[in-house]
Amino acid sequence: MSSLNRRSFLRNAVVYGGSAALAPSLVGLAACTDQTRDAGPGRLVRRVGRGEGGYGSLVTRPEWPELALPVGFHCVKLSQAGDLMSDGVPTPNAFDGMAAFALPNGNIRLIRNHEIRDSAATAHPFGNAAMAYDRKAGGGTSSLEVRVRPDGTRELLRHYASLTGTHVNCAGGPTPWDSWITCEETTEGAPQGRAAEHGYVFEIPISAEDEVPAVPYKAMGRFTHEALAVDATTGIVYLTEDMRFRAGNPAQPGAGFYRYIPNVPGNLLAGGRLQLLALKDRPQHNTSTGQRPGRPLPVTWVDIEDPDPANAAADPSAVFRQGLAKGGTIFQRLEGCWYGDGSVFFNATSGGDAGAGQVWQYRPRGRSGGQLILVFESPSSDVLDAPDNIVVSPRGGLIVCEDGGGTQFLRGLTQRGEIFDFGQNIANEDELAGACFSPDGETLFVNIQGSTSSTGASKGMTFAIWGPWEEGAL
Repeated sequence: MSSLNRRSFLRNAVVYGGSAALAPSLVGLAACTDQTRDAGPGRLVRRVGRGEGGYGSLVTRPEWPELALPVGFHCVKLSQAGDLMSDGVPTPNAFDGMAAFALPNGNIRLIRNHEIRDSAATAHPFGNAAMAYDRKAGGGTSSLEVRVRPDGTRELLRHYASLTGTHVNCAGGPTPWDSWITCEETTEGAPQGRAAEHGYVFEIPISAEDEVPAVPYKAMGRFTHEALAVDATTGIVYLTEDMRFRAGNPAQPGAGFYRYIPNVPGNLLAGGRLQLLALKDRPQHNTSTGQRPGRPLPVTWVDIEDPDPANAAADPSAVFRQGLAKGGTIFQRLEGCWYGDGSVFFNATSGGDAGAGQVWQYRPRGRSGGQLILVFESPSSDVLDAPDNIVVSPRGGLIVCEDGGGTQFLRGLTQRGEIFDFGQNIANEDELAGACFSPDGETLFVNIQGSTSSTGASKGMTFAIWGPWEEGAL
């Protein structure tokens, strides 16, 4: 991955009240030309068009009616919910987090989450029941093998169930040792009628050509996991938690940003230490509102004594409360998370004064503290609406998937903090998810989620997109 220039990335692209704010900004679909636009009282946003970092106007094509993309780009739908997979299993719905890996034969392995939320009374594993973690849970992952044909088109070769019987597999993250870690965004268990306890992470090697046993990594915490990112230098894993903060409501104390320090880097099952981020000299600091972009905040970490508490099914915040009592920091619904240029970028989907979302950057310092920086706070849903999955481009830009109300976009962000629209969901108002690049950076894969019910009418879809990346920031 090429270097993402921190200074240029944090360079001002938003002006708050006429003063420089070290943060990039995002804005809704508009004419794709270099411009400055009013995004609310005292807030100006800048965006770029073709040749300035962006890729120009978004257009539809008969070949891919579900998406609008810049002129010159190509797209193919690889997979849709309900398609019969190579193992005879119908492709499950609720396409979410995903990552792409290089295979020894030159092809691409995609591993994709399925955020099935069926009740315990109706859920069933979509794969091999004998391999399923829980016979009363319908989530898991599927694996796809994709190749680039001689004519440049992308082609699905085979796909199959790779992990089943887990529940609400929302996001996860790739590892440097060639595996995908899928995360459960729930702590349901026996009290909710499940046949196994949930709220864990599970690992799928890219080499697996069939369904793998579902082994929960309990030392990495039992909470409402969302995504994770691995520091390629240290092997430390950073994890997000999708929980809401509501003032005066003890049942909703907020979300945490965690790290897991493995005893053996690359072998997460060998045990390790789970910790929660805390701002230095700011115990229980609430980042939901009143934050200032661009200011580096020194960080410390507090230990989680019991990462797998017995009461987690009844209290999804049981792990977070342990860290909060030691001064841990409060976030508002942490979701997408990705590692790049020695930093971890993650989204607070409902954070900020407007509740429209925040983009954060954590700069690690080995096993010590590090710095937390608010990269951007959306002033309204018209500027950025509920940022969810995030990915760092191999060329140094960022792509953010929206998960808000109404029309959903893929937003691009240059190293200079300038914004452009790269994609739009034309098919429906489902969220865009799972954005990731192929190892060579030539193909962007992305999902339209579809229904989170296995019987829902809205069908999840996976797309491959390629084109003149060199003409813009991605």
